[in-house]
Amino acid sequence: MKIDPEHTSQKDIYKILTGTVIPRPIGWVSSISEDGIPNLAPFSFFNAVGEDPPHVMFSTVRSGNINKDTLNNVLATKQFVVNMATEDLVEAMNATSLNLPPDGNEFDYAGLTPIASDFVKPPRVKESPVAMECELVHHYSLEGHKDGGATIMIGRIVMFHVDESILLPDYKINQDAYRPIARLAGWNYAKLGEIFSIKRPFV
Repeated sequence: MKIDPEHTSQKDIYKILTGTVIPRPIGWVSSISEDGIPNLAPFSFFNAVGEDPPHVMFSTVRSGNINKDTLNNVLATKQFVVNMATEDLVEAMNATSLNLPPDGNEFDYAGLTPIASDFVKPPRVKESPVAMECELVHHYSLEGHKDGGATIMIGRIVMFHVDESILLPDYKINQDAYRPIARLAGWNYAKLGEIFSIKRPFV
């Protein structure tokens, strides 16, 4: 079956993308408004985009041409923190997906502890085993949209916070201790499941 996005609703395109591009890591982004109000929200259009220097990206949709608080905050302050969600934090992460008013505090609502970052103003999630302090270096809003489109945010990581409980020698991560979760389609999420290894070919 061929599906032409130009003749397909945005809702159906979303279902195709989120059902086929899986599993997707979740960037649990904390930001802060110019008035000092913290915000915390999960984004599954998220990934690492390079290590030299280290950068991550996340994309926030603008349904109905309305900016999410995260987008407004990051554009205003040029800073954010990516906290990683784990099996133990899935309920709290899900709670922060609620659209609270701009003066609402997702940390309080989800029962999470904000802790000061080293180099950026947004707080990080104390309960998360991994947090990446980021400085915004680039943003790009998608053109030709039907319902507000999306804005891609790229941030340079200026500090990693990794709990020693998930660290192995040589900076490797203990996946069994880490237990990250990933986004599927609809209301579905995934754990790591079975892991297999395959070496890359070389001459």
